[in-house]
Amino acid sequence: MPESTASALWQQRYGGSIDAADWRANPVIEHLLAHRSVRAYLEQPLPAGTLETLLAAAQSASTSSNLQAWSLLAVEDPARKERLAALANDQAHIRKAPLFLIWLADFSRAQRIAEQRDVQLQAPAYLDSLLVGSIDAALAAQNAVVAAESLGLGTVYIGALRNDLQAVIDELHLPPLVFPVFGLCVGYADPQQPAAIKPRLPQAVTLHRETYGVDGEAERVAAYEGTAAAFSHAQGQNTPGWSEQVINRLKGVESLHGRERISHTLNEQGLALR
Repeated sequence: MPESTASALWQQRYGGSIDAADWRANPVIEHLLAHRSVRAYLEQPLPAGTLETLLAAAQSASTSSNLQAWSLLAVEDPARKERLAALANDQAHIRKAPLFLIWLADFSRAQRIAEQRDVQLQAPAYLDSLLVGSIDAALAAQNAVVAAESLGLGTVYIGALRNDLQAVIDELHLPPLVFPVFGLCVGYADPQQPAAIKPRLPQAVTLHRETYGVDGEAERVAAYEGTAAAFSHAQGQNTPGWSEQVINRLKGVESLHGRERISHTLNEQGLALR
């Protein structure tokens, strides 16, 4: 891999700067650095075997205690994608993408196995089990994203699937002990609306060594604000500054857009009761 290619990707990921004194590069790292969120898709079907390939990659991810406490629900029906899009903040890319994947934390399978053996499971009602299922689903999904991008496909995660969790559960006929963690659009990116590599916070802000420290954080975040603003301007976006976006997203319950009801729905599903 030409070093110039890796360096260019690194600079895009950090907004034009390389703040690591020493770093390594190879084709896998280049592939990861090139990730971008795709929100414009062609109406082009996926080749046969794509879903199965992505699932195999997903199932190759690590899983806590080998519980494999997640499932994948694939949606290709236009009518169902339309209904799910309406529930997820009316995001058009859910409709346009040929494949919409819903990643599920799933303890219902373990429950069915236990019932066959006349055993009562108590742990799924505890918060740690919800974390286990959700983390497992996230690890699996990211493997699928990397695999999809290696096949020339674009993806974007859909957290807004949790805005009306009960309605999504009803739409997908999910049984108790199953929770939709997020969605994922998969398809061919529309070259007329190319996605760009969005800059991330400097490593010096994100990385802590031995103990947690915040020395110099304010100055580095301020510098990142400029990088993020330049990126937004280049993309033709008129968005608030990064820090303002963070504050707006977290300062009030209204910014949760319905997700404040998640705990109630989880309890109804028999999860996170304790």
